Amino acid sequence: MKEIILNLYDIGAIKFGSFKLKSGIMSPIYIDLRESISYPSLMKSIAESMWQMIRHQKFDRLCGVPYTALPMASYLSVAYNCPMVMRRKEAKDHGTKKIIEGVYEQNHQCIIFDDLITSGMSVFETISPLEEAGMKVKDIVVFLDREQGGRKTLESKGYRLHAVVTISETLNILQKNGRIDQTTKDSINKFLKEHSNA
Repeated sequence: MKEIILNLYDIGAIKFGSFKLKSGIMSPIYIDLRESISYPSLMKSIAESMWQMIRHQKFDRLCGVPYTALPMASYLSVAYNCPMVMRRKEAKDHGTKKIIEGVYEQNHQCIIFDDLITSGMSVFETISPLEEAGMKVKDIVVFLDREQGGRKTLESKGYRLHAVVTISETLNILQKNGRIDQTTKDSINKFLKEHSNA
């Protein structure tokens, strides 16, 4: 895990500054796993670490939250021969007009993969259409939990969150390996505590 986190920092996927999150909150840290698609061995390591969280679970389909988790879900689908479905961000206005692509059946169990979780909004945008299509969702796998209420929100609605690493653990790794100083770590932890619904 240390190697993955340090590699993400070194390629610029872990950024420090001022960033607006989907929730509207301004954050001093931003983690952009989209950068990893240009580093195949790193993306593979991230995907494999997520697979380890759920490899013993029984499921029929996997689905990556668009767009960041799609490459990871696609890799795992091929590597482990797991059928995949894909949620469109928008329904086509021609052809079948489907929002869920792929072959599936009613009551198929589907595991959702996402890069990270903050409030949980992005995950619910994928859970809802999957359930409306007749599939069952119980487990969500993320690489990183920002520890800002997403886990609590999912669990309050009966879902299980599996996170490879937390943002606290990430900051500890970066600080212990000289990528950030104690002051930066403390200020980000203060921000996370002040903006957490956990």
